[in-house]
Amino acid sequence: MGTGPVHEELAALELVDHHCHGVTTGPLDRPGFESLLTDGESWPGVSSFDTPAGVAVRRHCAPLLDLDRHAPADTYLARRAALGPEEVNRRFLTAARTGVFCVDTGFAPLPLTPPAALARAGGGTALEIVRLESVAESVAERGVDAGGYADAFRAAALDAVRRPGVVGVKSVAAYRTGFDLDPARPSDADVTRAARQWLARGGRLDQPVLIRHLLWTAVDLGLPLQLHTGFGDHDIRLHRADPAHLTDWLHLIAGTIPVLLLHCWPYQRQAAYLAAVFEQVYLDVGLTLHHVGPVRARTVLEEALEITPFRKLLYSSDAYGVSEFYALGALAFRRGLGDLLQDRVDADELSLPDALRVARWAGADNARRVYRLPDGH
Repeated sequence: MGTGPVHEELAALELVDHHCHGVTTGPLDRPGFESLLTDGESWPGVSSFDTPAGVAVRRHCAPLLDLDRHAPADTYLARRAALGPEEVNRRFLTAARTGVFCVDTGFAPLPLTPPAALARAGGGTALEIVRLESVAESVAERGVDAGGYADAFRAAALDAVRRPGVVGVKSVAAYRTGFDLDPARPSDADVTRAARQWLARGGRLDQPVLIRHLLWTAVDLGLPLQLHTGFGDHDIRLHRADPAHLTDWLHLIAGTIPVLLLHCWPYQRQAAYLAAVFEQVYLDVGLTLHHVGPVRARTVLEEALEITPFRKLLYSSDAYGVSEFYALGALAFRRGLGDLLQDRVDADELSLPDALRVARWAGADNARRVYRLPDGH
């Protein structure tokens, strides 16, 4: 960790993690652990420990398990198993020093900690982000005719966001269709035709007209909308996950809801442009940080902050499955942002009071403002 007053400010700051997920509650063998170290798939003869994320886990997470830095993978996993999931999760979540967890509960192929348990382990407060594709798929599973789909989805979405602790919604349109969609709100007749096709076929929601309908329903709900952009698993067609494709839609929804672009790599500069020219657009580089590791976090943050207004950058970990990513994400964010702000102070390009203000904004205050969270937790 660097030194200087900006680093000290960030070290003391309780973060608001505005986008994250639960972590596993059961033991993980080596294949299971390695499968969660990457957004890709595990391949025979190739270890996920031999990636920037895997190296960062052995370097920065091993000491939190009472191991030497760079402990061998087998040693690391043996110690993890000996401590047990509850203690491992407590150590890493506590190390992240996060005051608020905004938890996306819509993706749980494994048994994961519910938001309240996650927050207890980390000593913070849990809030919920509703994944709208999951709501739509639940509507289909319960049974609905094509003509009633639009009203049923809207009613289910309204019920979901009225639950206590819900502060925002999310779409994974980048995974399902990409963003190169017709930006206009679809007509009722278009939605009915598309619903008829999707309901007859079944499966996950990946019908372009219904994804457009989902995005416009998010506007109607009035809560902040998170959009995964850029890097993800092999379901992504990366060129279609460039947030610049959203430009026409953002023009159409001007003056409505905050839109939060998640993760962004390798499109952090495109996201920064959108945040600079659209009042309602914000961004983070969350998922990217634990995948590039603390050494490269500064570079990603620096590119994102080339033109991003300082009130538009938020922190997220996008930690999922393994609690190591909570600790790594927080470390990479604090170190990367601290280094670049402190260097600007030392070069007299930024005053110290301004740097400390930017650090607090990005780490917590911007999220509190966008999601209308109270101060403290």
